[in-house]
Amino acid sequence: MNKSLLTLSALVTLPLWAQKQQPNVVLIVADDMGYGDVSAYGQTTISTPNIDRLANGGVCLTDGHATSATSTPSRYGLFTGMYPWKNKDAHILPGDAPLLIPTDKFTMPKMFQKAGYKTAAIGKWHLGMGYGKIDWNHQITPAANAVGFDYTNVIAATVDRVPTVYVRNGMVVGLDPNDPLEIDYDNPFPSEPTALTNPELVKHKWSHGHNNTVVNGIPRIGFMKGGKSAYWDDATMAQYLVDEVKNFINDNQDGPFFLYYGLHEPHVPRTPMTQFAGKTPLGPRGDVVVEADWCVGEVFKTLEEKNLLENTIIIYTSDNGPVLDDGYEDGARESAPLHDPKGGLRGGKYSLFDAGTRVPFFIYWKGHLQHVECDALVTQMDLVASFADMLGEEIPKGLDSQNTLSTFLGKKQKGRKDMVVEAAGRLAYRYGKYALIPPYNGPETNITGNELGVVDHYALYDLSKEPAQRHDISNEKPALVKKLRKKFLAIVGSHYNERTQQESLK
Repeated sequence: MNKSLLTLSALVTLPLWAQKQQPNVVLIVADDMGYGDVSAYGQTTISTPNIDRLANGGVCLTDGHATSATSTPSRYGLFTGMYPWKNKDAHILPGDAPLLIPTDKFTMPKMFQKAGYKTAAIGKWHLGMGYGKIDWNHQITPAANAVGFDYTNVIAATVDRVPTVYVRNGMVVGLDPNDPLEIDYDNPFPSEPTALTNPELVKHKWSHGHNNTVVNGIPRIGFMKGGKSAYWDDATMAQYLVDEVKNFINDNQDGPFFLYYGLHEPHVPRTPMTQFAGKTPLGPRGDVVVEADWCVGEVFKTLEEKNLLENTIIIYTSDNGPVLDDGYEDGARESAPLHDPKGGLRGGKYSLFDAGTRVPFFIYWKGHLQHVECDALVTQMDLVASFADMLGEEIPKGLDSQNTLSTFLGKKQKGRKDMVVEAAGRLAYRYGKYALIPPYNGPETNITGNELGVVDHYALYDLSKEPAQRHDISNEKPALVKKLRKKFLAIVGSHYNERTQQESLK
């Protein structure tokens, strides 16, 4: 065994509270970045050297998954260690939704707090705030802080939804009390312009569903009135959030700290900073992937300057798979022949096919991990149980999270035996390298162009032989379908009503 693995073995054997130093943890989660968007997995259209540095210097997971093919449930699973489909409210939330995670619920950041860490959430949130109709002009309670973060400065929902403001520790940043902020997701405010009533205000054209309040020339989802002094600048958002991350690291460099950094790239609307506009042949979507890579580089550089790299675990991943047209005409569809954000997989955001949840997933720890490429089946949800093992902390019984710490740290090539994935309320099953998609009624392709994974029978795919999922082998392996169907139904129980679904297909 080499020296690096001996060191790692000792670290894994001893809980960190018994060690001299506890490692910081930086968890970077991109928004809608596909398996094929990072060059570490082999694509050559976009250069992502900073993300690749993590992949090539640490554990590169090639079958790593989010729990869901959409943002809110994915992040719910990440922080709670629970399958999001077990919570009926864990779906894509509007910008004024109440806090999805109960304040008395165990979470990963609470676990880090208990272990003596300072914790922060910066960037994309999308897990709700408050208890109901939010008053944005006063302290919002409970804020993101209530689930285990000492410091928060977050985008309440998504960049394409109102409110277009940052919320720091439950307060809207830069709000003028004489210009109160109002939000409504059902009805427009009288006399307030929208993309439909005042199309001349629109500079960033919408393709579907994004035709309400216009901010910075960009039409959004939802209606907003007032609060203009607090509106963010889309074109400088990346710099603003990176600066927040740097400030937190600087203020807590004596550690230990746990930092969740939610990138907003490459989610729509795609508005790269000036220095990244036109940097790729793929239009704004390609440019913001490059911008996201720069953000990772800035974090890396800050840790390096503070001599923290050897005592910091960096995790890079994405909340779900990629999407091209997700509401704006920005040339993403037209760039498809030049670049495959799915990396040869099938599906994407909203889809039960593998590209819906198989995402970039890299773990870097300078001086402790060597480069390992791992094809074990793993999920972000398992970070909870794995970090609990590393910290010497206990987790509640009944969590869906499994301890795969040795796999995450490159010591083993063994992951989960199976898992259930979710996409917009629909469920599918992974068992080893097999993917089982149950029958579902509905259109095969949604408006964004992703194949949802809608079939009229239990479809079976062998991803070890055909990751593109074009060949359904259910007729060739009926006994295996029967076996996996039984396992799937035993896990999901009443969350998938087989009889109702089959009747709807008749």
